Amino acid sequence: MKNPKLSDRYAKSLFDFANEKNQVEEVYGDLTLLANTLKENRDLQMLLRNPVVPPNQKHQIFESVFNGTLHDITYQFTDLLLKKRREPELDMICEGFFRLYNQSHNIKTALIVTAQPLSDELKSKIVSMLTEQTHATIELKEAVEPSLIGGFVIQMDDYFLDDSILYKFNKLKQEFSQNNFQVQF
Repeated sequence: MKNPKLSDRYAKSLFDFANEKNQVEEVYGDLTLLANTLKENRDLQMLLRNPVVPPNQKHQIFESVFNGTLHDITYQFTDLLLKKRREPELDMICEGFFRLYNQSHNIKTALIVTAQPLSDELKSKIVSMLTEQTHATIELKEAVEPSLIGGFVIQMDDYFLDDSILYKFNKLKQEFSQNNFQVQF
């Protein structure tokens, strides 16, 4: 069972230690590699979550997969996770580390949902507008949802803007359903 508090503690400890050793960028790169590998390889995910597989066997498999590509801090950290049997939490620990990294580097993630894919020019305009408003570096994630019909939805931290045609249709529908006006002939 996933434990977000535990994952956040491990992520904070790793971030603080990497920061102390001036190797935050290296650890960030390693954790990006780990997170991407876990996303792409379902068998590795299942292996890490399997409580029947002994830690020393997981360690050997983990070492053969990443074979010297990880920096010393990341390698020691993953070794500690395997010894403490916390490897099922690795993906949540990576997410926690990424949040801390983004906070320390003033990076905000914005999700924009549109009915059709955006052009590069429009993406750059949106990023520059959000950068100007937030005074932060914006990492834009894009999703396409044809049911919006047109317009867009932007979500960033606690900021939410729905300017889609679907939202406007639903709003009109609600207003008309509450309309007490009746035509009499």
